[in-house]
Amino acid sequence: MRTLLMIGLCLLVLPEAFAQVSGDKCAYDEEAMLALDEAAFDQDLPDGGWRKIGNIPGCEAAAAELIAAYRTRHPDSSSTVAWHEGQMLASAGMNELAIPALEAARMDPALDPAGWNHYVDATIAFLAGDREALEQARDRLAAVPFDGTSGLPPLVDGFIELPTQPGQPPLRMRWPPNIEVVEGLLNCFGKSYNDAYGTACRSD
Repeated sequence: MRTLLMIGLCLLVLPEAFAQVSGDKCAYDEEAMLALDEAAFDQDLPDGGWRKIGNIPGCEAAAAELIAAYRTRHPDSSSTVAWHEGQMLASAGMNELAIPALEAARMDPALDPAGWNHYVDATIAFLAGDREALEQARDRLAAVPFDGTSGLPPLVDGFIELPTQPGQPPLRMRWPPNIEVVEGLLNCFGKSYNDAYGTACRSD
């Protein structure tokens, strides 16, 4: 109930922010977007689904509105969809509104061998301006052991390769996943989420 209430509050507040964005460049066919299956809406890289809007500078809030509408239309959508709503809100500088969406992206700890929830904790701490909590989340994430029996790809020289869309190369990622992103949030703590999430803030 609390999560639904927070989502409702987000939807009530967001339109005022959308009015600050050029409607023309952020326009989209809402019904066509909402009719997509989740793979087409959320995982069609690099610029399919909601990314057609979210990749346009200044349209991040409009993309968040679209994702929120998709989650309402498809209540069984995965937590990844909620995560992307939170990211778009954070990218639009709407940190307080982003946090409930990111909270909804948590996984069952029993199904989280790669420390996803620690990454969620770190991102929320960054948006809340809590450096101590961010450092603690970073330490928990860095301590996640690699479990070769968990169904994850093999670890090679400290990296795993995650499959992407058919026909696209795998994503090579340092173990544990997202540790470089969290290091970037620490390195650029106090900056905007867009700046801190960028590769320039990450450790070499």
